[in-house]
Amino acid sequence: MAANQALIPSASPKAGAMLLGTGLAFASLILVPAFATRLGLGMALTGAVRIALMRASSRVVSGRKNGGETDTGCMSCH
Repeated sequence: MAANQALIPSASPKAGAMLLGTGLAFASLILVPAFATRLGLGMALTGAVRIALMRASSRVVSGRKNGGETDTGCMSCH
């Protein structure tokens, strides 16, 4: 084992996915509206970008590869 590998904490792939998902959610909630206001973008375009980032965040955290919106095992109404 190399000396520099002992200094790097081992992170699970799930932790990396959570970090990326959190960053995308933060960008969609805070950064996109701020930049849109600064650039004078319309509300519809801002909303579309926010929705796209939130969906990407959800896909990263859940680990889904496809673009499907529904997950049959996710929720139960009973």
